[in-house]
Amino acid sequence: MNDHHLILGQLTDFITDRTIDDTHDERYRQKIARLLVAQKGFAREQLRPNHPLTIKAGAKAACVPITYIVMDGAGHMVMLVHYGPGSLVTRHRPALAMSRLAAPYQIPVVVVTNGEAADVLDGETGRHLGSGWEAIPSREQLTRRLEGYRWESLPAQRIEMEARIVMAYEVDDRCPCDSTVCIIDER
Repeated sequence: MNDHHLILGQLTDFITDRTIDDTHDERYRQKIARLLVAQKGFAREQLRPNHPLTIKAGAKAACVPITYIVMDGAGHMVMLVHYGPGSLVTRHRPALAMSRLAAPYQIPVVVVTNGEAADVLDGETGRHLGSGWEAIPSREQLTRRLEGYRWESLPAQRIEMEARIVMAYEVDDRCPCDSTVCIIDER
């Protein structure tokens, strides 16, 4: 049960076909999934909804869901989509940190959205690539962009710093009634 949201009933998840709670946030997530499939050309099988990201920062650990991970045909995570209500700018840094922790390499493209607007960021540099739904790369554009991309691992010190950022933004600063984040007891 998710105490964080008003439950409006049930709906069928566009990607998994499972029946899930109908909330305002879930309606935005479904809108994003439909856009990625219908307008951007990704197959449903390429999208991993609510991808669990387990992080450890110091003595603390938690599991944070990533809204969508987009996969390519070779099994690489090529785009991370992070949804959250409110200001997009405040979501840039934690989304970039997640893109550096979700795979053993840097996920190349990061999309931050509140369901009404979207910002696209370069995963490696954090540089703003564009705003709006049209700025989200299509499957074809993403494939071209990633030709020759180096799937390099990040240094351990960088991974530790990024984990602390996710912990601060997504765990420590979350709404107390948000039950989507799982705190892992490290005793």
